[in-house]
Amino acid sequence: MQVLIDAGILLASYVLGSVPFGLIVVKLMTGKDIRTIASGRTGGTNAMRAAGPWAGVLTAVLDILKAAATVWLAQAVTPNVWIHTLAPIATVIGHNHSIFLIKRSPDGRIRLGGGAGGAAAGGGAFGLWPPAAFILIPFGLLVWYGVGYASVTTLSIGLMTIIIFGVRAALGLGPWAYVIYGFLVELLMIWALRPNLKRLMDGTERRHGLPVRLQQLKQARGPKKGGKLP
Repeated sequence: MQVLIDAGILLASYVLGSVPFGLIVVKLMTGKDIRTIASGRTGGTNAMRAAGPWAGVLTAVLDILKAAATVWLAQAVTPNVWIHTLAPIATVIGHNHSIFLIKRSPDGRIRLGGGAGGAAAGGGAFGLWPPAAFILIPFGLLVWYGVGYASVTTLSIGLMTIIIFGVRAALGLGPWAYVIYGFLVELLMIWALRPNLKRLMDGTERRHGLPVRLQQLKQARGPKKGGKLP
């Protein structure tokens, strides 16, 4: 019986993770289909591109909460720490490969659309240990604005999750299962961000934040006085 309950929790976590809040938010705010804009993903970054910063923030918050909610559901139903750990992993899988976003790729294969999993991964960490939010949110914002790559920000959330839970486990304050959570969601995000990582290596990845602002200021100032003419 407990096996069926555990399986039900994981299935419910996947289905909840599959809810494409970015698609819903952007559709309600602008009438646009986020899947046809920029990266086509349904996460907060692309929602911001499609409908502005408030759409991005709302999408990110909803994605965080849906992952945290699956942890709280698992904790309410079973004392099994592995189910607590696997529930948000199932949510990230659902977020990245949504059963509600079935599509056919140009080569004719059936694909499941979704996001990259950054907010959902952070939400899972929040559910497992709520104070993690006070580390992950400012850290993510710092990387997002300072480094300027959304893909790097997403992967940094997974890396910081590993560090947080690794330190806690080493100090005897939390289970090592949570460290495994960090590793697994990081792998899921790396898989989802394969095209972005290729663009990073090629130097063609979209950039924003401070690096772009500094470049714009440099261009606005023009060549230094006394410099050689081109």
